Amino acid sequence: METIAKRCLSLILMTTCLILVHHQTAAAKELKGKKLIEKVCADTPDKAACIKVLSSDPTSAKASLTDLAMMSLKMAAANATGILTDAKMMIDNPDLDPDVQQGLADCKETLLDAEGQLEDTVAALLSGAKHDAQLWLRAALAAIDTCDASIPGADDVLSKKSVGFRQLCNIALAISKALAHES
Repeated sequence: METIAKRCLSLILMTTCLILVHHQTAAAKELKGKKLIEKVCADTPDKAACIKVLSSDPTSAKASLTDLAMMSLKMAAANATGILTDAKMMIDNPDLDPDVQQGLADCKETLLDAEGQLEDTVAALLSGAKHDAQLWLRAALAAIDTCDASIPGADDVLSKKSVGFRQLCNIALAISKALAHES
């Protein structure tokens, strides 16, 4: 009889724990807006910059995790397009050293790859392939590293602008990881 009572008590305690864990998980999924932004940004290299970036979108007040992912990817794509535009303009400068022009041409190609990888990230998120999204984001980050490495010198304009791209991709990566843990 005592064994049955202990088993029942154990079962009740285990059930209670499962209910509490489920409730906490459900509450985390229900986070929106500022609280969600703060939670996600805690896992990024620059929390303050992450909060500033995600809060800058007017729809962020009611944003879900997926909404935040799409916001950060949209911003990263716009940043990549800006860097690509600058690279294209700089390539045509006849006063540039041929090595720099070649580096810019190489950079242009890797930036095009990065834009495609961001599109693949969006497709992966929309299809529920959250781990694939992380892989595509890492590939986009590798592409910008390749771009930076292809241009001689450490003080070029594109390298400075690529810092923003990395930051936006790292934000999207943190959100993508949170989405993967949510499933």
